[in-house]
Amino acid sequence: MTSNSIFSPVTGLHNLSNESRIITTPWSRMVRGIGLGQYPVVYDPAVAARISYAFSLLAEKVTASNVYTQFSRLLTELILSVVNPTCCVADTAVETALVPILRTIRTETNPYWRLMASCILIDAVAKLDLDRSLLSNDQLDFPSELVAMLNEIQPNQIKDENIGRHGDYEKLSAYTAVFIALGQIGAQKQLITSERNYIQEALDTLDRVPAPFFRGRGGSMLFSAIALIGRDTLIFDGKRDYMREMLEHLDRADELNIPPAFPQPMSPTFSKIYPLLTMLNAIAISGRAEYLTYRKDRLAEAKKLLAATGRLERTHMGLYYIMALHNLGRLHEQLPNFDEFVTNFVNQWQQIDPGKDFFLHGIAYSYLIETAVVTGRTDLITEEMLVRHADAFADMIRDDTERANRPYPFAYALNMHGEIGRADGLFVSRARYLGQSALEWIVDNLSKNGVAEGSRLYMLDHALISYALRLRGSQSTETELFRHFRFRLEERKA
Repeated sequence: MTSNSIFSPVTGLHNLSNESRIITTPWSRMVRGIGLGQYPVVYDPAVAARISYAFSLLAEKVTASNVYTQFSRLLTELILSVVNPTCCVADTAVETALVPILRTIRTETNPYWRLMASCILIDAVAKLDLDRSLLSNDQLDFPSELVAMLNEIQPNQIKDENIGRHGDYEKLSAYTAVFIALGQIGAQKQLITSERNYIQEALDTLDRVPAPFFRGRGGSMLFSAIALIGRDTLIFDGKRDYMREMLEHLDRADELNIPPAFPQPMSPTFSKIYPLLTMLNAIAISGRAEYLTYRKDRLAEAKKLLAATGRLERTHMGLYYIMALHNLGRLHEQLPNFDEFVTNFVNQWQQIDPGKDFFLHGIAYSYLIETAVVTGRTDLITEEMLVRHADAFADMIRDDTERANRPYPFAYALNMHGEIGRADGLFVSRARYLGQSALEWIVDNLSKNGVAEGSRLYMLDHALISYALRLRGSQSTETELFRHFRFRLEERKA
């Protein structure tokens, strides 16, 4: 690595932004593209050049036929122009730059990817504090165009190890992204009209996601998004109580017997604790403490499941657990030896080989680093840990599945190393890659046009967009949507 210093974007849980508390994990950012650009920092021309270089490498390997990467590069070029303090980008120049971005989005044939790109664009406009009329004016009504995309997303279109078992999981995630994006520009009124109630439609979509794992994980983010835009009464106070129904559905996991499949073997405990922890965070965001004891003590259940979870699986779940407890105002009650818990948790890196596989091992270090960041314990991140992480991708060559999925853990690593100011180690020449950088090696070994990698490649696009958005300045304030949100259960405990 080129530098031994580690930058901490936060000093602990107490000064996390609301966005980082609501959209709290790398999964939401890298896989779903929501919450990009967290932890804004001072513009750095060297970092901007690094991001542009990454996209130039991708452009050589992945032609314009890969529409999503083309969109990502165009959007990132606009972001880097706007955040550069030495430039003064006029509204007319931004408007001109938006033309090819919008054109590229509209040529994306995968409706979910098209919707995801649209939401990322809207989120970027909000975070860069650009004029909202750029997307909504006499000639363009992009919010309405976005909402219409929801009609195109069909069930069971995700091509992964759970093919045929998702139901409307992808549409559920799409509703979540749309609600947050429109909330970012104050256009959430379009979600409930005399003709349609998109929020009600989204809640009813839960019935069409059969597996408790996917319904719980996707539903928790949907509940959070609905609460964020101020429409949580639709979850609880109508003809149905969707939160109560969700908890009942999770309790039936053994009876329903629809376990999720994973790239590597996972325990039944993991498929239960993951949706439970995300639901605990949704309860925190909704401010409804009574659901913590609906039918059983949900916090006691979470503690028991975490204790029964294996070390590798726990590296993924510890961050979810900490953030849920913090947002509920129950952290020190449930973890009285919190510092010891975090120390032991992050230090698990010493027993983990990050290059053993792309999923369970491959993203474990990223979760440990993020946990150290949000708890203000970046002192636990060592040089050896970062070197092992940066060099790990060369080991992911065992079969076609490993090779096709390398952008997945690399995107996570880029996101995390960027947060602590150490992404340079992924961009410099390394002996492990025979003189190439980790980035160069990853891109050089992509399949033609990224066809084999498929959706894994857009995770790298997301990591680079997020890296660019962070350069909007440390003085950058949260958007109004997040800035005015209040965690009521935490305030009640204070």
